[in-house]
Amino acid sequence: MSRSSCTKKERQAVLLEKLKSDPFLTDEELSEIFSVSVPTIRLDRLELGIPELRERIKNVAEENYRKVKSLKSKDIVGELVDITLGQGGISILETNKSMAFERTKIVQGHYIYSLAESLAIAVIDAQVALVGVANIKYKTPVYAGSKLVAKAEVKKAKDNKYIVWVKISAKQVENFRGKFILVSLEKI
Repeated sequence: MSRSSCTKKERQAVLLEKLKSDPFLTDEELSEIFSVSVPTIRLDRLELGIPELRERIKNVAEENYRKVKSLKSKDIVGELVDITLGQGGISILETNKSMAFERTKIVQGHYIYSLAESLAIAVIDAQVALVGVANIKYKTPVYAGSKLVAKAEVKKAKDNKYIVWVKISAKQVENFRGKFILVSLEKI
């Protein structure tokens, strides 16, 4: 969409649609889509009452936390941006210096594992669940400042056991994968 190809009202209408379909688009990405400056996108968002990216993520996460049965929102690592109980979900974690080793700036593994584990537990349709077995692989280092996107998929549910696969990526590069066998304590 070129700068002169649409009016402000048309651009704002399309902006609303774009953010409804993908609330995680950054102002920079939107400015490229519309071929306008980032300040123009910010003004459009302000006029339309659309919050900044961080606030949009928080709003989506709060909606999704209500769906989770097995954990309280404070127990979930990262921002839960999508969840369908018994099927799968997506969580995002913004890493920082405090999560990394001081010398190498590589994020410590327990933060990555915690993101995967809490998402795996959150997606199963159970009140109380624990990890029985975890088969995990750290594939590439994650550096402080990376935005991690965890995607979980429930592969199998039988009796009180669930098999959940979790993959974590940063900038479309897979950094971690795990296969979790979870046990629902309510069905024992």
